[in-house]
Amino acid sequence: MPTRRRFLVTGAVTGLLAGCAAAAPGASGGRGSGAALTARPTATPGASLPVPGTRPLGLVAEGDPLLHVPPALPAGRPAPLVITLHGAGGDAVAGLALLRALADERGLLLLAPSSRGPTWDAIRNGYGPDLELLDRALDRVFSTVRVDAEQVAVAGFSDGASYALGVGLANGALLRRVVAFSPGFVPRGPRAGRPAVFVSHGVADEVLPVARTSGRIVPALRDDGYDVTYREFAGPHTVPPEVAREAVDWLDPDGPR
Repeated sequence: MPTRRRFLVTGAVTGLLAGCAAAAPGASGGRGSGAALTARPTATPGASLPVPGTRPLGLVAEGDPLLHVPPALPAGRPAPLVITLHGAGGDAVAGLALLRALADERGLLLLAPSSRGPTWDAIRNGYGPDLELLDRALDRVFSTVRVDAEQVAVAGFSDGASYALGVGLANGALLRRVVAFSPGFVPRGPRAGRPAVFVSHGVADEVLPVARTSGRIVPALRDDGYDVTYREFAGPHTVPPEVAREAVDWLDPDGPR
């Protein structure tokens, strides 16, 4: 399917977004190699609690991953972490925009990497430099902040949603929950663990039509035994504020802190 890019504005979510450019929606793609993440939370990180705000991790000169620390992390206990993945043509800032306001309300750490190319590696050619950088970024975060090992999740929009599904299903022992806003397909790769999955899609989506994408992805995941929460909404290729809030409620069943 040819790449289609457009500016989409919904609430706080604004950015250059694109449809899946490399594989037919609803299909599996990529080489499926090297999908496992090795970083794991540590009970005793080496640094003190970080100052609230957004900062680069200092791992690469261009497209450095961003860590967003909310104004108030949970006192005296590990913090939940959500990896947020931008759509094609986006960057780490666009990834943060998906959930930043809600993360500040709920005390969620956000980690937003940038893809090394126009979209994520597994969308086109299989897992490689994007996954490697994500693993390094997670290792840096885990060594800096005390993260709750039971509350590490991944979320993404469009191509980022497809990548979130691929990475999440391959790393279910680490990534306990996966949020896919308007995904195109599930990249081919190994599967480990049984993460719960939240999928949303607009019935008027002309970039990644729902019948060819989530309409196939969700039943296939359920047939494979995954616990899937699915929400369709009357809208286009975007993330409505109410859907983003529902996803965060689903990520954080204990409610506001």
